[in-house]
Amino acid sequence: MDSYSIIKSLHVISVIAWMAGLLYLPRLYVYHCEVSPGSEASEKFKVMERRLLRAIMNPAMIATWIFGGYLIHAAGVMTEGWFHVKLLCVVLMTIAHMMMARYRRAFEADANTKSQKFYRIFNEVPTILMIIVVFMVIARPF
Repeated sequence: MDSYSIIKSLHVISVIAWMAGLLYLPRLYVYHCEVSPGSEASEKFKVMERRLLRAIMNPAMIATWIFGGYLIHAAGVMTEGWFHVKLLCVVLMTIAHMMMARYRRAFEADANTKSQKFYRIFNEVPTILMIIVVFMVIARPF
């Protein structure tokens, strides 16, 4: 096994972990909206949300960027059209991640102003971006 294959494997593993969090955290927010602020259930959601974000999502996002940066350099894909679309989607995923962190802080302060419907719709954003990324990487349409 060469170093490129190892880094590529680590990149895929970190992307899977990051995507799991990006898909799960908004669902936690949907359920968190159903409980009263300050309730025992609300406090439990706060712990779950904080641990998911800090222990899984943040490290996975950072690892995704680090390993992906190495792969970009090693593969020399900077000039390919499909790569630009993929990179845009990853940047948008990173923005979504940051927005989720901001929403978590609002829940932590019992100051959430968003509805369940908002979080249900927001939950689709990472899914759509993931679909585009997979098609760009596998099909390389342009």
